[in-house]
Amino acid sequence: MGRDDVKRRVAFVLIDGIGDVSIPKFGYKTPLQVAKTPNLDAIASSGVNGLMDPVEPGLACGSDTAHLSLLGYDPRVYYRGRGAFESMGAGLAMSPGDIAFKSNFATLDENTGIVVSRRADRHFEVEGPILCAALDGLKLPSFPDYEVRVRYATEHRCGVVVKGPKLSGNISGTDPLKDNRLLLKAQPLDDSFEAKNTAEVINELSKVITKILKSHPINKKREEEGKNIANVVLLRGCGIRIEVPSFGKNHGLAPCMVAPTKIIAGLGLSLGIDILEAPGATGDYRTLLTSKAKSIACALTAPSQPPPRVFVPGEEEFKPGRVEGYDFGFLHIKAIDDAGHDKATILKVRGLEAVDQAVGQLAKLLWQAEASGSFQYYLCVTGDHSTPVEYGDHSFEPVPFALCRLGDFVGAIGEETLNAISLEDFPLPSVAAGEDLAETVQITEVKYSPGTLVLYSGDSVSEFSEIAAARGCLGRFPGSEMMGVIKKYMKTKNE
Repeated sequence: MGRDDVKRRVAFVLIDGIGDVSIPKFGYKTPLQVAKTPNLDAIASSGVNGLMDPVEPGLACGSDTAHLSLLGYDPRVYYRGRGAFESMGAGLAMSPGDIAFKSNFATLDENTGIVVSRRADRHFEVEGPILCAALDGLKLPSFPDYEVRVRYATEHRCGVVVKGPKLSGNISGTDPLKDNRLLLKAQPLDDSFEAKNTAEVINELSKVITKILKSHPINKKREEEGKNIANVVLLRGCGIRIEVPSFGKNHGLAPCMVAPTKIIAGLGLSLGIDILEAPGATGDYRTLLTSKAKSIACALTAPSQPPPRVFVPGEEEFKPGRVEGYDFGFLHIKAIDDAGHDKATILKVRGLEAVDQAVGQLAKLLWQAEASGSFQYYLCVTGDHSTPVEYGDHSFEPVPFALCRLGDFVGAIGEETLNAISLEDFPLPSVAAGEDLAETVQITEVKYSPGTLVLYSGDSVSEFSEIAAARGCLGRFPGSEMMGVIKKYMKTKNE
C-alpha cells in the first residue's frame, strides 16, 4: 500500500489539572516526577517535548478557556460563558437567544442567607437526577413566558437553560465562589433592558428553585441522616451558545471526543466534535479509564470495525458515529484535577499511574490496528492547566507537552512490553472527597532502569514531567500554537 493510502490519525490525551509544583513531602518533586509512568515517559523519549502555557504565561485559566485555546479558538474572541457548555453537555439543546448556567447543588442556611457548602455532595449521581427532574420545567410566577430546563451533569453539578424573550448572557451569577459567604443576587453587567430583565428573571428562578428543593423528600431524608441538604442551586457562568467554524473545517481533521465531564462535552459539541459513548466513564474518581481508551481506539480504527456511538443533545439514546472513522481522538481525563482540588497529594500520584496504564492500553489497541498497514498513529499527551495539591485550585504554571509517532513509542518501550499490557478494566484509587490515601510513596531518582527507553527524538527528554519538558526542543509555547505543532509533526514524520 502506498503512503498516500495510509490514514494518519492522532490520539490526543488531555489530563485535566496535570501540572503541579514541588512538594516538600516528596523531596521537592512534583507528583509527575514521583509517579511511575513508563508509558508517558516512552512518549516523551520517542517524540518532541515542551512546556505549554494553555492560554498565556501567568494566567490561571479555567478548563473551558484553556480547551478553546488549545483547539485553536481564541477565548478572548469566542468565549461566551461556561453555562452553555455545561448545559449542552448534560443533554440540553440550545437555540439562539437561550441562556445557560453551569450550576452547583449547594447547601444554604436560609436564616442567614449564607451558602455553608458550595458542593452539597460530590457523590450525587443518585439524588442529582431526581432533583433535576423535580426542577425541570418549573414555572416562574412573575415571568410566565419563560421556560426553564434542568438536567443533571456530574457530581454536584447540573445544567440550567432558560428560554424566552429578551434574554442576555451579560449578567453576574448567584454563586459566592467560596463557602460561608452570602448567596448573591444576579446583577446586570450593562445598562441594556435585556440584561436588567434577565437579572430579574434569574433572581426569581433562584428563589423558586430553593422553594422546590427544601420541601423535596430527598432533602428531608438527607437532613435526617445528618448529611448536607441540597436546597439551593448556585447559578454561575451565564452564557450563550457560541457560533464558530467547526474544528473539522479549521483543521481538516474529523474529530471525536470522550468527555464524561459535561462542560468539556458541551464545549466539544459547540465546536462540532462528536462525543463518544464510553460505558462506565463518569468524569470523577470512579471512572473507567479502560472504557475511555477502548472508545477512542474504536473511533480511530474505524472503518476496520463498526463505528462508535455518539451523543446528540436532546436525544435519549446515542446514535451511530462516523462510519469512516475519525482523524483526531480526544480523550479527556478529569480525575487528576479532582485530586488537585481535594488536596489529595498521594491520590494524584496514584491517579497519574492509573492514567499511564490507560495510555498503554490505548497504544496497544492502536498498534494492533497499525499492523494492518491501513493506519499510522500519533500519540500526544498534555494538560489544560496546573492544579497543584498544595493550593487546591488552578494556577498559572505551564504544563508538559509530548508528541510522538506510535511506531517510535513502540520502539522505545518495546513491543514485548506493549503486548504484555492487559486490556482488563481497572479502578482508580478509591478515596472520599477531601481525604488522602494512607500510604507512603517510594521516591526514586529515576522511574525506570537506565537504558530501558530508547531516545528517538531530537531532544534529550526521556521523562514526562514539568521539569523534564523544559529541556524539550519545542521550548515554551502558548496553547494557541498546539494544533499547528501537531499538524506540522504529522506532516514532517510521514517519511
